[in-house]
Amino acid sequence: MGDYEVFKSKIFQMTKIDLSCYKERQMKRRIDALIVKAGIATYDEYVAALRKDPALLEEFVTYLTINVSEFYRNPDQWKVLENEILPYLFERFGNDIRIWSAACSTGDEPYTLVMLLAKFIPLNKIHILATDLDKQVLEKAQIGLYDEKSLKGLPKEFIKKHFTQVSEKSYQIHDEIKKCVEFKQHNLLKDPYPSGCDMIVCRNVMIYFTEDAKKSIYHKFNQALKEDGMLFVGSTEQIISAADYGFTAYRSFFYKKD
Repeated sequence: MGDYEVFKSKIFQMTKIDLSCYKERQMKRRIDALIVKAGIATYDEYVAALRKDPALLEEFVTYLTINVSEFYRNPDQWKVLENEILPYLFERFGNDIRIWSAACSTGDEPYTLVMLLAKFIPLNKIHILATDLDKQVLEKAQIGLYDEKSLKGLPKEFIKKHFTQVSEKSYQIHDEIKKCVEFKQHNLLKDPYPSGCDMIVCRNVMIYFTEDAKKSIYHKFNQALKEDGMLFVGSTEQIISAADYGFTAYRSFFYKKD
């Protein structure tokens, strides 16, 4: 294949994606498989092809960003959010709370947040910032069309109230929910973070980063949150030594900014 370090440098120049921040064995295996699939023999040839073909480059970025998502993933955690975390946030910050859904993939997570929040406050009070590195998944999120597999864990009341079934196995989320979410492209490794967040939701993406990259991101998340704000992480992403980043464990997978 060639020199992977040189390849990483060239990819950073082209895309501003720093592959050094991802776990190398896992990421290199994925990239090597993609190159073989494209019928290309070396990293240099693949870089040259990416430079010539915008569609191939977009496919590469989409492949890198490992988009696995579904509504209401890990239901017990969403129940804790509904029963304990959201009431705490409303009490601490009022009804006009600012939530950032980072690495939001195809929109399942921010739309789930809207549906939960709508049990407490009117939709016109809800605004969620949802970001991801991958433009393709953001476009899919904005369309809001999902197959039944994505909705399998979602409470039936949410499906009935907030979706229209458009075919045997596909569902369209209602515009009134879509209007509550602002989608933007964002690179967690290099772009400035929003500020004044009451809660940040970032689940099932940190597992792909190196320890150094995680440390940097957790510090930036802390800076992006208001005092007493909350960070909600994935089911395999409990933060060891949360105090090192200015957090206190509040519930499993929920961390409060000190």
